[in-house]
Amino acid sequence: MTKPTSRHQRYQRIRTLALSVGMVLGMVAATFGPQLAHAARASKKILSEKFVALPDATPEQLQAADRVMVGSYECEFGKRVSVGANTKNKGYFDLTLGKQSWIMKPVLSSTGAIRLEDVKGGTLLIQILTKSMLMDVKAGRRLVDGCANDTQRAAEAELAKQPPRESIFGTPQPAGNQ
Repeated sequence: MTKPTSRHQRYQRIRTLALSVGMVLGMVAATFGPQLAHAARASKKILSEKFVALPDATPEQLQAADRVMVGSYECEFGKRVSVGANTKNKGYFDLTLGKQSWIMKPVLSSTGAIRLEDVKGGTLLIQILTKSMLMDVKAGRRLVDGCANDTQRAAEAELAKQPPRESIFGTPQPAGNQ
């Protein structure tokens, strides 16, 4: 049989337990407190960045916007890119890759390719007749390549039907293609 404890012993045990719990909570707060404070500041910063007013589109930008191919793109390695008109800013486009999204500004290039440039300067989508490519400009690497929507796939199929043309360099064609 256990011996009944005195009031003083019970008080000491409760006090020791309360002090132990308090120290553990203090260590948890010291560990996670700075991270939580940083996360709150970062989310406020992200929210303020999302609502930056964009300049009105120039006539050249609107002309380039008419040539942008919107829709869903199938890319290499099963990735998908989506391009759609920005509802708040005429002449701008929303681009999405997974959970990432950007507001893009269309620019005509001298080669005929359409460039969609991130308004913050981080990414670039290049659209040509048969495919598109999304690049991280700051890191200098491709995010996704070989992207094609329905229009680009149809153009690729049409080009495949055409007979091969003679090279501008006069390179002889293979025997089966003459």
